[in-house]
Amino acid sequence: MMSAVKRWLGPLILAATLSAQAQTPDSAPALMESGRPASPQRSTGELKPVTIVGAAIDDTEARRQSTASKIIVGRDEIERFGDSTVGELLKRLPGVTMPGRPGRGGAPRMRGLGGGYTQILIDGEPAPRGFSLDELSPEQIERIEILRAPTAETGARAIGGTINIVTRGGYSKRLNDLRLGLGLENGNQQPGVSWIHNEVAGNWIYNVSLSAQHGERSNDSSSHTTIENLDSGELIDRLERTQSSSQRDAIQANGRLQWRGEQGDTLVLTPMLVQSQSSSLSSSSLTQIGGTAPFDSASGSGANRFSSLRLGAQWMHRLPDGGNWQLRATLGQSDWDNASLRQYFGSSPTVGQSDNRSEQHDLNFSASAKLTKTLANDHNLVTGAELQSNRRREVATTLQDGESPLTEFDGNLTASSLRAALYAQDEWSVTRQLAAHAGLRWEGISTQGSTATGMPEARNQSSVWTPLLHAVWKFDSPYRDQLRASLTRSYRSPGLQDLIARPRISGMFPGRGPNDELHPDRGGNPELKPELASGLDIAMERFLPGSGMLSANLFYRHISNLMRSQTTLETVSWADSPRWVARLQNIGDAITQGLELEAKFRASDLWPEAPRVDVRSNISLFTSRVQGVPAPDNRLSQQPNGTANLGADYRLRDMPLSFGGNLNWTPGYTTRLSDDQRVVQSAKLVLDAFVLWVLNPTSQLRFSLGNLAARDYVTSNTLDSSNASAQALRESVTNTSPSWRSLQLRLELKL
Repeated sequence: MMSAVKRWLGPLILAATLSAQAQTPDSAPALMESGRPASPQRSTGELKPVTIVGAAIDDTEARRQSTASKIIVGRDEIERFGDSTVGELLKRLPGVTMPGRPGRGGAPRMRGLGGGYTQILIDGEPAPRGFSLDELSPEQIERIEILRAPTAETGARAIGGTINIVTRGGYSKRLNDLRLGLGLENGNQQPGVSWIHNEVAGNWIYNVSLSAQHGERSNDSSSHTTIENLDSGELIDRLERTQSSSQRDAIQANGRLQWRGEQGDTLVLTPMLVQSQSSSLSSSSLTQIGGTAPFDSASGSGANRFSSLRLGAQWMHRLPDGGNWQLRATLGQSDWDNASLRQYFGSSPTVGQSDNRSEQHDLNFSASAKLTKTLANDHNLVTGAELQSNRRREVATTLQDGESPLTEFDGNLTASSLRAALYAQDEWSVTRQLAAHAGLRWEGISTQGSTATGMPEARNQSSVWTPLLHAVWKFDSPYRDQLRASLTRSYRSPGLQDLIARPRISGMFPGRGPNDELHPDRGGNPELKPELASGLDIAMERFLPGSGMLSANLFYRHISNLMRSQTTLETVSWADSPRWVARLQNIGDAITQGLELEAKFRASDLWPEAPRVDVRSNISLFTSRVQGVPAPDNRLSQQPNGTANLGADYRLRDMPLSFGGNLNWTPGYTTRLSDDQRVVQSAKLVLDAFVLWVLNPTSQLRFSLGNLAARDYVTSNTLDSSNASAQALRESVTNTSPSWRSLQLRLELKL
């Protein structure tokens, strides 16, 4: 590990030294373009033209002025810890939790709600299916907008909330930044480089962002299974230890070409390319006491390729009497190529080899038109229409010992979805203190596709009306207090993979024999209905001197048609005996509610004698109840009791040095999925720190430490069931995934 640090540290320091030598006293602002010193100007008594430059409002002020509740995270916060992935950054934001082992990125979850409840947008457009935010580099992001309640314009598929990632571009000045970095985790290297360039040429502005990373990771884990016969006392004790490693290479590129007309019209083109490939190797050993083990050992390998190409276009035309027309269109294609091979060894293995291969191709098109019109009495009307199409083609094969158990599902599978939406909203400044925002949105989704050879095409159609109302009252006080309230309706629609899914066979029990309920196969359900949620949000905000603020937000959601995975014993075509299969089902209603507290301020702004320490903290408390599942712990799946962050940073007065840290905490919790099944997840504690050394005005060195309090991530699943002889069984699986400390060194240059 030290040799790797020395090997990468040398070029970084050398580059910083050369950059520092290039900064000479001759570069002082007093020099003219010709390089000669500027001479003093004599007074002529003539009045000189006065140029007024308007400064952009900061993130806190933009949040205060928004009628709908919005949290804005700008470049300062994005850059602070030098995160290598967007997931590492998002975990410190209010009410956001991350699944999986500590210190790793992943799909963000607002208010602790699982996948599908948080709407992810990129530049205001829905992210492509299967797109991970970790495919984007933080250097490519201009700001992050978090909306706790939906609006008619941004869309209502946001029961938990919306995260909008705004990519960089549109600057009015020249920009040419280079970032060189090296990360280390458990002896694995993670180098990366990024370049951002912005140029202005007359009415044209163009921006280019390029990033490339190489990542190596350890993914070791263990799984401990016990099956106890409560009637006979017989016990099966199974332990599987897995050693696994992976590596990934990725490149991301996005641009923004903007033209500004003399009449205020603008045309913006936003291409984006993401490409990655990864490979993995694993080996596992299984020991079992009692019964017959499915295998003694196994080895596996995998290879994955992903590419996404997207081109967006936006044209805005200003109307002569106020307002504007905005037309947008986006065309994109995403491709996946996955292959995995797993070999089983033992005295009597169920299957010797499992070989899975698949290719998926998604073609996406979206178009929208929006009219913004200023009306009398401070009304601002926004109306629009949207259309989004997604076509998918999949070629997949599953071979076990050279034969296909999924013959009717192999080959070409096709599916498509069409989404249409109409909306209108009125943003009204009722008085100087009161602003209101009312909207209505209709959205319809149609999905169809093939599930198996020779079977009729599956179809699913749904539509939702979503009224939305937001209001903010600004009090007369020196602290600029304000009260927010939102009454909304939102929904969660099932994805294509939930409706029309090719079955996936359990890796623990391959072959045509039986499996157990804790290791089920998985399939789709074309009869799913969307979840509907009625919501209420009430927030009190106090904006402090400087850019500080205090906020308290209460939320409530009532969800109907809740979707939850249900495991049942089915007679299936891919086995000779009945198999346990998990499918999403609509099971009834649920309620979730919580309190979100946030505070950020500079200590010296509140207490003049205090040091200039910037403090950022937030605490979120969640609770939920699924009707039809007995208490206690009948919460929504994967929702913890809350999450908390405490962070601070300080810049030394006499040295160009800044440092800070952040503590992220998510307590452990138990979820009761049904009368006889419980899931337990351990607590997560992530401690991060950074040191920033400004070498000169054009270069700085950032040193980041992640997951300093590294600890194992443990989950367990316990199920009470019975066997064919009606004897009571208690099955339990405990999975343990270790985590490791990480460090990153990054040189940031302004060229």
